[in-house]
Amino acid sequence: MSELEAELRKAVRGEVGFDVTSRALTTMDASNYRRVPLGVVAPHDADDVAAVLEVCRDHMVPVVARGGGTSIAGQATGTGIVLDFTRHMNGLVSLDPDTRTAVVQPGLVLDRLQEAAAPHGLRFGPDPSTHSRCTLGGMIGNNSCGSHSVAWGTTADSVRELDVVSGRGKRLRLGQDWAGAPQGLREVVDGELARLRTGFPELPRRISGYALDALLPENGADVARSFCGSEGTLGIVTEAVVRLVEAPRVRALAVLGYGDEGAAAEAAAGLLPFGPLTVEGMAADLVPSAHVLPRGGAWLFVETGGASEDEARARAEAIVRAADVVGSTIVTDPGGQRALWRIREDASGTATRMPDGSEAWPGWEDCAVPPRRLGAYLRDFRALLTAHGLRGTPYGHFGDGCIHVRIDFDLLTEPGVAAFRRFSEELAEVVVAHGGSLSGEHGDGQARAELLPKMYGHDMVRLFERAKGVWDPDDLLNPGMLVRPAPLDANLRFSALPREPVDVAFGYPADGGDFSAAVRRCVGVAKCRTTSAAGPAVMCPSFRATGEEEHSTRGRARLLHEMLAGELVTDGWRSTEVRDALDLCLACKGCRSDCPVEVDMATYKAEFLHHHYEGRRRPAAHHSMGRLPQWLRLVARTRTAPLVNALAAAAPFAWAAKRLGGIAPERDIPRLAARTFSRWWERREKTPVGTGGDLVFLWPDTFTEHLSPSVGQAAVRVLEAAGLRVALPPTVRWRTPSGDGEGMTVAMDPMSLLRGRERVCCGLTYVSTGQLDRARAVLRRTLDLMEPVLGTAAPVVVLEPSCAAALRSDLPELLHDDPRARRLADRVLTFAEALERHAPDWTPPRVERPVVGQTHCHQHAVLGDAPDRRLREAAGLAGELSGGCCGLAGNFGFEKGHYEVSVACAEEQVLPAVRGAGEGAVVLADGFSCRTQLEQLAGVRGRHLAEVLAERLGASG
Repeated sequence: MSELEAELRKAVRGEVGFDVTSRALTTMDASNYRRVPLGVVAPHDADDVAAVLEVCRDHMVPVVARGGGTSIAGQATGTGIVLDFTRHMNGLVSLDPDTRTAVVQPGLVLDRLQEAAAPHGLRFGPDPSTHSRCTLGGMIGNNSCGSHSVAWGTTADSVRELDVVSGRGKRLRLGQDWAGAPQGLREVVDGELARLRTGFPELPRRISGYALDALLPENGADVARSFCGSEGTLGIVTEAVVRLVEAPRVRALAVLGYGDEGAAAEAAAGLLPFGPLTVEGMAADLVPSAHVLPRGGAWLFVETGGASEDEARARAEAIVRAADVVGSTIVTDPGGQRALWRIREDASGTATRMPDGSEAWPGWEDCAVPPRRLGAYLRDFRALLTAHGLRGTPYGHFGDGCIHVRIDFDLLTEPGVAAFRRFSEELAEVVVAHGGSLSGEHGDGQARAELLPKMYGHDMVRLFERAKGVWDPDDLLNPGMLVRPAPLDANLRFSALPREPVDVAFGYPADGGDFSAAVRRCVGVAKCRTTSAAGPAVMCPSFRATGEEEHSTRGRARLLHEMLAGELVTDGWRSTEVRDALDLCLACKGCRSDCPVEVDMATYKAEFLHHHYEGRRRPAAHHSMGRLPQWLRLVARTRTAPLVNALAAAAPFAWAAKRLGGIAPERDIPRLAARTFSRWWERREKTPVGTGGDLVFLWPDTFTEHLSPSVGQAAVRVLEAAGLRVALPPTVRWRTPSGDGEGMTVAMDPMSLLRGRERVCCGLTYVSTGQLDRARAVLRRTLDLMEPVLGTAAPVVVLEPSCAAALRSDLPELLHDDPRARRLADRVLTFAEALERHAPDWTPPRVERPVVGQTHCHQHAVLGDAPDRRLREAAGLAGELSGGCCGLAGNFGFEKGHYEVSVACAEEQVLPAVRGAGEGAVVLADGFSCRTQLEQLAGVRGRHLAEVLAERLGASG
């Protein structure tokens, strides 16, 4: 243990982490930059903060304050000690509705403050798109704004007082009339009054530099306001008194369509006299599906408020009438508004991929100009991009003249980095020429501080340096930011990654086969750190259960990044730190859909486990549950299911089996079906059905086959009732296909006679445990068996969502060298999709009951559930299914050591929904894991949608 670490542990009550994982998790924020800290401290209170500063001052080690880690200019990274306020100093101290103020700690997430203020009709004005995970301390450090700044201003406009610890350890209470000012600051200001009165541009989003003009006597000598936006370089905030504003009772959202972004930008300033709450802009190339928006190539999102829906709508209609648009819509439904706002909020991540899939990066993320100059600035900006051969998609706060953009810089090569610098220098001059600010929201950090002399001149920058010296004479606090900055092209996070592609098993088609590029997808916006799964969202259940960064998608991506870099994590694929972080990943695939840049941590986990255990002894659970299809097939062949069930029900045998198999002792072993689905199929009395219906192949997945054959039986009944012809995949291999389904005349492989009957398998359990060589073999055998099916036009209907997702996504990515894999993946349909596409005229039986349950996480992430929603509606099944993850997630919830997290995930949404269901509600759960979790934790029997419909067929027929 180092001397510094020992002294910190002795001095503070909070956690001190000098281990590899703690440091790796804080090497980056959401910027292009990377710095490796010495350690991380999670202080309990202001005394801890002061103690850390004292120890670090003695050792001349810098200190960086960090909130949600979503900063985009590099200011939340450092080489010394990082203070993590999210663990302990994250409380709402008090809220006074009468004075409309709240007292907050720096680690409080903005959404928690909004939730507390809402019952009083109040809210905190600024609301960045990262509102679900950014902290008040970070917002104060960056002087954050958000989409409502045209109405309620910046964070500085909402701060009354600040409790701060200075670099020398003094406790200061900052406010107006020089309250809390460190000794010497007033003298600096009094000597530069003329410069301070003339040296700052007049615009609503001037965030760059220090706000020393707030210290002018005519501005109230407001030390707290001046401190906002100082990026942790002047002092450490330990508590803040903030102002709340009255929230409109009702809102309306007018979405205005324009021909292009230039037209939208030109129009934005003209809407401000109508008093809108927001004037946000974005173009078509940031919208995954523009069908929900009015006609146009770019849009303004203009929100209005009122005491009633009529009043809010009337204000929105007035704006529409005044706007020269090609299309418009007004939305008053709160759910519809949230859906539209999610499109805008996700742009900060979506913009990191160009329309063709190539990478784009921050760096010039948020310049701001006077709103009336926005159209002209955008034209000059576009011209500069073209001159440099670059591409970017502007979006952002058009009403405030603030533009966000990610640009496809080449930050991986020396020539590319040099071009990045040249562009940055030229763009800074363009911004200044339009009377703008280099930063309009996210701060200067390392990305722009070097260029501040272009905006302010050298004399003003020297004044900034003098102010910094008064507050922090030892340059202890976040050095290299704002004054005496590090070069904007130093410390780039990409420079540490390997230049040659890493040898991997999956194909990573969206990343050009490059695992490093896949890991680079995580830009750090941290949507995975949201503490509640809103609506149907899934990501990231393990983080919500533990609250630990290492169990978030971002945290795991950071560890994988450091594994590839090899500086902190030095043992590559053998890393125990990466293994432990991935251990609580449920492989729910929620990040694949909910992450704005589609990070696929389930695939990365499988890849890592494949390499980590290559040539090594695997955990027992990988053999017991990873090879589950093998064991269950053996039981079926020997017809020993009753014996296995009897042994599993006997406590001594169950205890031994769970201990040997690495299964959580709290779990019950599911019962096996006495008769498999395939055996039922072979022996059932075939009922003649119409010959005109489409042929569909019903996939006998492992769970349906051995554990829930009733689901398969119900599906057959419904599919046939809909007029479809049902067949099962072949069980012997064929050499060449002919015919169109049942009764096919084909040539049989003679070797299949020796092998006996085989079964198709999606390989899910092998993939989830990282047994990718075995998964490949299983999937190639499956493709061999499916050859005659692939020669027909028939779809493959898969009842188990996780198996359908594996076939649709994992199969073509793992067997990217086999064209049959993509052909099979494209054939896979869910139960509802099959009915909708191949029996469009069929009317399902009316059930007329409410439903509760949970959309399977793999269905949400990979397959989509729109056809299921339509089928439920047609059947009279009313109600919405919850989001999140059931927590069992295949083998995850059965593995030893995962039980508590598994239960916590279930308790988030699905269990409360089921417990609160009214009498007569149908509990829907299409996944075997979901049904098992409900049964074991709530004593409730969930049913597949096919079972519900089949039961009603019987009741009505």
